[in-house]
Amino acid sequence: MAGGRGGGGSCGVAGSLALLVLAAAAQVACAAAAGHDYGTALSKSILYFEAQRSGRLPGGQRVAWRANSGLLDGKANGVDLVGGYYDAGDNVKFGLPMAFTVTMMSWSVLEYGDQMAAAGELGHALEAVRWGTDYFVKAHPEADVLYAEVGDGDSDHDCWQRPEDMTTSRQAYRLDPQHPGSELAGETAAAMAAASLVFRTSDPGYANQLLQHSKQLFDFADKYRGRYDSSITVARNYYASSSGYGDELLWAAAWLYQTSGDRRYLDYLANNADALGGTGWSINQFGWDVKYPGVQVLAAMVLLRGKAGGGPHADVLRRYKQKADLFACSCLGRAGASNVRRTPGGMIYHQSWNNVQFVTSASFLLAAYGDHLAAARQAAQCPSGAAAQPAELLAFARSQVDYILGSNPRATSYMVGYGATYPQQAHHRGASIVSIKADPAFVSCQGGYSSWYHRRGSNPNLLVGATVGGPDEYDNFADERDNYEQTEATTYNNAPMMGVLARLAAGHAGGRRFGHSLADEVSASSLKSDNQTSRPPPSLAAEHASPIEIEQNATASWTERGKTYHRYAVTVTNRSPKTVHELHIGISRLYGKVWGVDKARYGYVLPSWLPALPAGKSAAFVYVQAAPPADVWVTGYKLL
Repeated sequence: MAGGRGGGGSCGVAGSLALLVLAAAAQVACAAAAGHDYGTALSKSILYFEAQRSGRLPGGQRVAWRANSGLLDGKANGVDLVGGYYDAGDNVKFGLPMAFTVTMMSWSVLEYGDQMAAAGELGHALEAVRWGTDYFVKAHPEADVLYAEVGDGDSDHDCWQRPEDMTTSRQAYRLDPQHPGSELAGETAAAMAAASLVFRTSDPGYANQLLQHSKQLFDFADKYRGRYDSSITVARNYYASSSGYGDELLWAAAWLYQTSGDRRYLDYLANNADALGGTGWSINQFGWDVKYPGVQVLAAMVLLRGKAGGGPHADVLRRYKQKADLFACSCLGRAGASNVRRTPGGMIYHQSWNNVQFVTSASFLLAAYGDHLAAARQAAQCPSGAAAQPAELLAFARSQVDYILGSNPRATSYMVGYGATYPQQAHHRGASIVSIKADPAFVSCQGGYSSWYHRRGSNPNLLVGATVGGPDEYDNFADERDNYEQTEATTYNNAPMMGVLARLAAGHAGGRRFGHSLADEVSASSLKSDNQTSRPPPSLAAEHASPIEIEQNATASWTERGKTYHRYAVTVTNRSPKTVHELHIGISRLYGKVWGVDKARYGYVLPSWLPALPAGKSAAFVYVQAAPPADVWVTGYKLL
């Protein structure tokens, strides 16, 4: 496959279900032959988080060029908000990406903690998780209060200072019933639930504390529904919520069920699947904003563990699994029009700014889902009717990790400090300015720009393990400090990376750790009726059918300046008995203008004057191009 790197002809993918686990191990063994040291990369990926720490640094701090910072955070608001993580190369503590980072670090440990332990890195991984959750405990001082951000992007981005020298605003922004923020409260609930499961054995008291915070935050997010960036408008230019809060509510419920085994969270996940978009969204990217693929994989895991064969939620969980399968198939190039784009070198490509975040998150999701499918002796079913075997999911995840580590057309590693060639000018305030320990002279807001930001040459401090934004759609990359779209690293790039690296580092010892969770033990008695044999799934056509019907026709043609243009009319009809809300439409191979729909973050949406499509009703749009018809499909929707 494009972008794959392996040894010789003996590295083929096995097709028999009986050989899935062995085949996956063989793929990993071939990767080792390619020369990548996944264990070293794992160590470096976790070390990076120590460079992102805010607050009073511990005695065991290994990134020696950092020092204490943000020690007065929260004081003006009468609350202690010291700690947590800076999200990227700036000095703001943004709550949404920080919470997603902790969720993904926790999931990485839950899936591959044994492999991390074998590599000698589990202790460091647990420290990284706890640095985030300790902060979240502080940020949630009351049941219906959550401090969502410290500092603001506007003032911060006007300065180039070490975090130890900050003179920018450290105002804290909070959510409460009058200022709701369901995305952030839901994601923080998910992070604390997942982390609770991480610490269940090693520190049960702390695990119970996190679980209680998680439950309160989920109730707050669900009871007082609203977009967090409407309450905290300073976040809009940096981490706006384009997908809404439906995915975070489902994501939090899924994690609370995994952690507690409480049936009410499974009921929530199933009963709100249509209304919150869990079974309506078929998005092929997963990240800090859109969690639907993660929700779908977590729901599929419940099904794969055999806990819903004859239960009341079996049908809806199968629909969740169909969407999880579709995500996997789109990454492998087997989902038709909704396939993920790839660069000529084979990297997943979604956008120019920090594209690598989607590469690492998809790689983790594919590796984890593949392991769960293999354990259940199943495969992902693609719309074409072909099956995507678990070994293929792992092999593709490996190809993406290998690309990041240097198996790409430029032979450049996009992890700082790994490989022979890697970025030297990461867009990062602390790394780009001499350490305060080496030169304690104060660096002013504008002095940092004049003396350090525009300076040519390598950063004085090595941001070891940082996975930067990466190359463009043609595999091109410019290692320049002011090229923030490509050279800035983020915590949410690294969080899923550490999980998939642990999986790959383990070789034949890799596999699923998260298969027998606390939820299995807690809820076994209440789910005995679910352990019946599953009935056969519906046909593939029925599985991937949508209640939204799309029809397009060429309604006119004409020739102009030697080119023949066509006018295409597209009719979108709601065949569901419910009303469709937040309809998103994907369009590819579009070369001309389009009228009747508006461009959005995840495709196209109906005009603002048509916010919903009642049962049986239709909407239409047109486009003109000198080419065959575009590919048009439904990306996502909610049914109410």
